[in-house]
Amino acid sequence: MSKRVLTTESGAPVADNQNSASAGVGGPLLLQDQHLLEKLARFNRERIPERVVHARGSGAYGYFEVTDDVTGFTRAAFLNEVGKRTETFIRFSTVADNLGGADAVRDPRGFALKFYTEEGNYDLVGNNTPVFFIKDPIKFPDFIHSQKRDPFTGKQEPDNVWDFWAHSPEATHQITWLMGDRGIPASYRHMNGYGSHTYQWTNAEGEAFFVKYHFKTNQGIRCLSSEQGAEIAGKDANSHQTDLLQAIERGVNPSWTLYVQIMPAAEAADYRFNPFDVTKVWPHADYPLQRVGRLVLDRNPDNVFAEVEQAAFSPNNFVPGITASPDKMLQGRMFAYADAHRYRLGVNHTQLPVNAPKNAPADNYGRDGFYATRYGSRHDKNYEPNSYDGPTQTDAPLGAPREVSGWTGTYTYAEHVKDDHFFQAGELYRLMSSDEQARLIANIAGGLSQVSRDDVVEKNLAHFHAADPEYGKRVEEAVRELRENQ
Repeated sequence: MSKRVLTTESGAPVADNQNSASAGVGGPLLLQDQHLLEKLARFNRERIPERVVHARGSGAYGYFEVTDDVTGFTRAAFLNEVGKRTETFIRFSTVADNLGGADAVRDPRGFALKFYTEEGNYDLVGNNTPVFFIKDPIKFPDFIHSQKRDPFTGKQEPDNVWDFWAHSPEATHQITWLMGDRGIPASYRHMNGYGSHTYQWTNAEGEAFFVKYHFKTNQGIRCLSSEQGAEIAGKDANSHQTDLLQAIERGVNPSWTLYVQIMPAAEAADYRFNPFDVTKVWPHADYPLQRVGRLVLDRNPDNVFAEVEQAAFSPNNFVPGITASPDKMLQGRMFAYADAHRYRLGVNHTQLPVNAPKNAPADNYGRDGFYATRYGSRHDKNYEPNSYDGPTQTDAPLGAPREVSGWTGTYTYAEHVKDDHFFQAGELYRLMSSDEQARLIANIAGGLSQVSRDDVVEKNLAHFHAADPEYGKRVEEAVRELRENQ
């Protein structure tokens, strides 16, 4: 077997990869050493800008298989037949930490899924929690700034974290999730995934339905206590990555069962909660879970950078039969995600193998820009309409239209009968066992007791009191005790 020859980027063979060219044995290096300059220049550019959020992640390939008939609710082709399989790629991630952070930390987990369907790629970008901290995207940059490193101290500050939450009572529900037992998953395999937002499905007859996605882990829920998480993070910062990689390599392929909650569009206006508010859930008693199919992960990426770091997901990647709802956070993310990828990866990031559609051709008039690989044939035009048989529109909307009315302006969400910031947080607290409640209280008090300003502490305590009087009283007592002993 012949030896492989090391080459430059242009394919020229490399004569010496151990020594740089110089002017004599001890002389200065030469600008003409193309191999040296190319290696250093490439090395300087090996790291693309880090994701501002969800920087630390793991990924895997797999498939989604339809197990139940949902054609009465959506005309999406990849869901149109029981037994049908669609290739998928998933990226799990933490939210707040940097690329070098640990996996076993108290933080929401990203659950971003790409379906390579015959009608184009469908991206479902969710979390391992069914709700979120805020409900208007204009607050998102401030929220993330409060959770990440302080510009002066260079580290995450409890003052910043809890000060933002003190001024954002709608976060109380998600705080109760995050500080509870499911705040630190034992692995990516042992947690649920949620679309979190409300989406719209449209069937072949043009009927519209609002839906929420629930991916229930078939491995069972397993979580870590704060003490267990700290111990594991100290021993192996890559614990979740290691677990996912090794499980798939052993052939222990993780899977999730997808269920949806389905609300006829006409029921949304009078539902007791605003169905488009991502800080709230739809109780299962109102809209039971209906099974759709199963997600199976069976192949690890060959190259983490090329396939996990360069993976780009955007909530605006829909297919016929699935579209957006009036969920404000979803509407904001539909711009923000795609724009972030254009900044990080370039305008042609959709041509990278992990992002390119596999089962539907991409045929449009986008041209040029960094890393363009798709040009079309020599006679293709780059404008439309044209007289040269270029691609044309279908005139078939992806989903049913929605009626809108009113004056332009800035508005809070329309309030429904049961809409407030605290009711569902209290419901979640009351669902917990006494042991779960005790751990929740300890986790909240551990962070809130570190806040330096009394007024910030008091504002947060008021939120927990409003959710449930016992909840608030226990947090208040735990915080007082910890602060007295500091």
